[in-house]
Amino acid sequence: MTIRTAVSATALALVTALALTGCVAGENAEPEAADPSAASDGEVTWSADTLDIDFATYNPLSLVIKDQGWLEETLGDDVTVNWVQSAGSNKANEALRAGAVDVGSTAGSAALLARSNGSPIHTIGIYSQPEWAAIVVPATSDITSVADLAGKSVAATKGTDPYFFLLQSLEEAGVPLDQVEVQNLQHADGRTALEQGSVAAWSGLDPIMAASEAESGTKLIYRNIDFNTYGFLNATQDFLDASPDLAQVVVDAYEKAREWAQENPEEVVAILAEVAGIDPAVAEKVIVERTNLGVDPVPGDAQREVLEVVGPIFVESGDVADQATIDKALAELFEPTFAEKADASTIAG
Repeated sequence: MTIRTAVSATALALVTALALTGCVAGENAEPEAADPSAASDGEVTWSADTLDIDFATYNPLSLVIKDQGWLEETLGDDVTVNWVQSAGSNKANEALRAGAVDVGSTAGSAALLARSNGSPIHTIGIYSQPEWAAIVVPATSDITSVADLAGKSVAATKGTDPYFFLLQSLEEAGVPLDQVEVQNLQHADGRTALEQGSVAAWSGLDPIMAASEAESGTKLIYRNIDFNTYGFLNATQDFLDASPDLAQVVVDAYEKAREWAQENPEEVVAILAEVAGIDPAVAEKVIVERTNLGVDPVPGDAQREVLEVVGPIFVESGDVADQATIDKALAELFEPTFAEKADASTIAG
């Protein structure tokens, strides 16, 4: 089957995959995301002269926006757009906390963890519903189930969805966390450790995981889409307070990218393949088989339900002090008003 045939056959599925979710109000009153004011000469005046935003191979819409140059064209010469690559949700959270980016993309679990541990972020949009994490073993491994991980060494990137996928998988299989040696390695290093035999298993992340399957014959021994949290687009509180106009432009650009991706899945595959340095067939597997981009961008009940399951695991694993902290963070995390106003037509290009 050719890439074009496979992707085109799923284009209709992507278009019709829009899910209806409810809205959960954030902790603040609705921000005044007014249209930028017009100067006397008719030019637009923005609230800041820079926009720092991340892109990541696990966030296909960010790759589309960067590739198409929509933010730069919409904001013009008065705002410099600085793109910063995130290697994982943990790195995106670090950049948000440090003020290195105004907007960063993470898994939902990572956003909740960061908020629970005091990072003043809000989720302003949902960019995907992915099946991006799974338990991976070498091609010749005799490990066939999560239960077999007891007494073994497993690579995972703490603070990211694959790590929380591992915790949920172990809990479901009845394997205490203290019976597994978790090697805290960044995603790409986890793949290397697995393929070189330094660990028995890896809780992997696409597209690195899909590339490992294709290039090294590694096997996914456990998959569960319900253990994968959604893709969250997060912004710092300072940025939302100071530049609601730029925040709205970002969310509008994501809405344009969502529409564009559903109409041009072949191009999304090509962009991911180029940025990630992977074979187009691998990129096709990630986009077509394991990623739903046709989700409601408004953070709401669907995401809350997933995080309510993950939250107690944070407490049990010692990543968060207590359930009350989780509950408070979840009540404060969502800021849906920008996504509720999302308008792709405002974006140039």
